[in-house]
Formats: sequence, C-alpha cells, structure tokens
Amino acid sequence: MLEKVQAVINEIRPQLQADGGDVELITVVDSIVKVKLKGACAGCPMSQVTLKMGIERLLKQRIPEVVRVDSVG
Repeated sequence: MLEKVQAVINEIRPQLQADGGDVELITVVDSIVKVKLKGACAGCPMSQVTLKMGIERLLKQRIPEVVRVDSVG
C-alpha cells in the first residue's frame, strides 16, 4: 500500500511545487497516511484544506483502503 500511496503523492507533488510547497510521505499505518507538508505549504493558512480536500480526497478516490490523511510536524 505504501507504494500506491507514494505514486499518488508523486502525481500531486508538481501542483504543490508550482505554488512553492511540497508534500513528503512519512508512513502508512493501519490505512492512515501520514505526510509532512513542506515549503510554502508548511506555513500556509490553507494547508488543512489542501491536506483534506486535495491530498486526502484524491488518495481515498484512488486507494479506497485509505481511512484518512494526517499531517505530522
């Protein structure tokens, strides 16, 4: 499952990088994906919207086993 999640994150990454941000996959435990938002995403007030409505939504669409996506510091 880790490889599937990484593949989807790699698709999302160019969009985030275009805005000066990035996302790094930390781990997948019990179908919960943990990522670290980096660059402009780390301090952006919209980062939770990006996380939930962007990254989490796409991961759940592509990989139904994903329960949720959490950001780690």
